[in-house]
Amino acid sequence: MTMQSDWHSADIIAALRKKGTTLAAVSRCAGLSSSTLANALIRPWPKGEWLIAEAIDVHPSKIWPSRYYDAVTKKLKVRNRKDTTKR
Repeated sequence: MTMQSDWHSADIIAALRKKGTTLAAVSRCAGLSSSTLANALIRPWPKGEWLIAEAIDVHPSKIWPSRYYDAVTKKLKVRNRKDTTKR
């Protein structure tokens, strides 16, 4: 089984546009600053990933397989949707 690549950030933004929304709008709808969800495009953040994925009706593992599948075992990693752990 070959690991798929993560979607490019432009593809994620385009998918949101096709659904009639924007990254900023999804962010504001979730009670966040308009630029907050952009963090999920560049670094792992389960809560943000889920918000984006729900807005485009796909599982976050389809958008970011590298964040959800173990590279060695090729199995789905356990990631909590509401993980808001501060680092």
